[in-house]
Amino acid sequence: MINIWHGLNLALAVLLPVSGIDVAQPTPGPIGIFTGSTDIGKTLKGSTVFDPATGSYQMTGGGADMWGAEDAFHLTWVKVSGDATLTADVHFPAGVKVPLEKAVLIFRQSLDPASPYADIAIHGDGHITIQYRHVAGGVTGDVVAPEHGAVRLQIERKGNVFTTSTGSPDGKLTAFSSTTVEMQGPVYVGIGFCSHNADGLAGVTFSNVKIDQPAGAAAAR
Repeated sequence: MINIWHGLNLALAVLLPVSGIDVAQPTPGPIGIFTGSTDIGKTLKGSTVFDPATGSYQMTGGGADMWGAEDAFHLTWVKVSGDATLTADVHFPAGVKVPLEKAVLIFRQSLDPASPYADIAIHGDGHITIQYRHVAGGVTGDVVAPEHGAVRLQIERKGNVFTTSTGSPDGKLTAFSSTTVEMQGPVYVGIGFCSHNADGLAGVTFSNVKIDQPAGAAAAR
């Protein structure tokens, strides 16, 4: 396996309006292992700050939800071709949280709010799901994991099959669900956050973030 945790120095993609929707331009990168940070859908302006000393990403995002036929959230991403596995630890701040705010590890066809995608999402109340939209503008489906409040999350792509896993305190990862979503060419792989509040922002911290790919595979350039 090749770990692309360090050393990504990728050209910043030029984002064009998709399907008549003006997609926000990303913050110049790279941001740690990522190359862009973008608000998707109708949301207040979010941000991602990378701390090279700790390897952590402090993310702020808004948006009413990632559900239904389109999404609203903040995404920090890199374009990747072929099979890949994204793993990260997710830490919500202490205090009262919106139960359905969500932090995600995601594979997404495009930055269009209605894009097909697959993700693993942990919510403010601790429940964890695999979420997916099989076709552009289609409904969102999900499956709830038996694990509640896990810190470590993982999503793996093999072809068009996406498998999600949660981590136990001893570090063991256990798969809980898979789904098939057809995606073409390079896809957007990254971390995201939705405040579940169309008029507000909230935050989360991602750490130990890594993208692994089989030998011979490479990030899209």
